[in-house]
Amino acid sequence: MPKRSLERMLRERAAALRRHILTMASNNQNIHLGGSMSIADMMAALFFHFLDIEGLRGPRDHFILSKGHAVHAFHACLAEMGKVDPEEFRSLATLGSRLAGHPSPKAPLVEVCTGSLGHGLSVGIGIALAEKIEGSPARTVVLMGDGELQEGSVWEAALSAPRFGLENLLAIVDRNGWQATGKVDDILPLDPLKEKWRSFRWNVLVVDGHDMKAILRALSRFPAASGPTVIIANTVKGKGVPAVENTGRAHFTTLSDEEIQAALARLEV
Repeated sequence: MPKRSLERMLRERAAALRRHILTMASNNQNIHLGGSMSIADMMAALFFHFLDIEGLRGPRDHFILSKGHAVHAFHACLAEMGKVDPEEFRSLATLGSRLAGHPSPKAPLVEVCTGSLGHGLSVGIGIALAEKIEGSPARTVVLMGDGELQEGSVWEAALSAPRFGLENLLAIVDRNGWQATGKVDDILPLDPLKEKWRSFRWNVLVVDGHDMKAILRALSRFPAASGPTVIIANTVKGKGVPAVENTGRAHFTTLSDEEIQAALARLEV
């Protein structure tokens, strides 16, 4: 597919993911809206271009949503892939539903149940190491939040990955600047973040996490010649919802019907 056509298709997918997330918001009183909306562009690029998550072209790739509270973006991908009926969104986070408030093994394609932050990268390293030992070309992608990087376990894992030469491991940091109780920089600043990862011997790419062309360019540079890669994606919490964009309210919120309609109208532009 020509690059421009691919970019256009993925932007349309990202818009569709955001519409699905807004549908979930209309059916459920509270959802983790902000972090789900901020990763929609990256998720579109991963699930509808980069990853072979079902092994249709060979050994299947692995995806771990370490920031498990952003599961609504994952559920939206499942709907776009035809793995779940959007009608199931009505059962979101209810007893017995496949679509829980964090990744559940009841849902299709969930490889790791996450939610307790700071563990996804360690699990991803184990999977990537096993695939390397087996000589498999399968890739492992771990998507984390920036507030999650305040967990010491993340840095223990980050220190380990280069030791094992895991060229097949890609970490992605959704750097939307907010966590549950406030701004990341006000609670525990991460800078210099790029330099931190580099000092741990990772290949580091920094992108605008809402620029599909930039996202695709970064993904095309993986794997690097040696060692694991991390993409730091600068994003906006609640992207696409004017009422809550780049605010703490976006983290876990209820939207009014008017706010939902305003967001849907923007997506149609």
